[in-house]
Amino acid sequence: MADAVGSIDTPGAQDEVPETKKKTRKGGKRAKKGPLKRLATFYRQIVAELRKVVWPSRNQLTTYTTVVIVFVLVMIGLVTVIDYGLNHAAKYVFG
Repeated sequence: MADAVGSIDTPGAQDEVPETKKKTRKGGKRAKKGPLKRLATFYRQIVAELRKVVWPSRNQLTTYTTVVIVFVLVMIGLVTVIDYGLNHAAKYVFG
């Protein structure tokens, strides 16, 4: 049976852990740039993200808009009917 290097079964084997020093950064990347460069980077990132967006076609946009308008009209009608019913119920109960 072959043991792995550094195994507990192997007598005298020691795990070697390299000592690495973590470099502490002061301020990171932003500390090196001025406010105008950071603003320019921000706008470049916005443009890059907008290029990734999959924009709907005119046909899809028309369909989505129609669905939203119909849904809003249905909800307006539903709230109106409920409001009308509760108004008459309150008038009946309270005189």
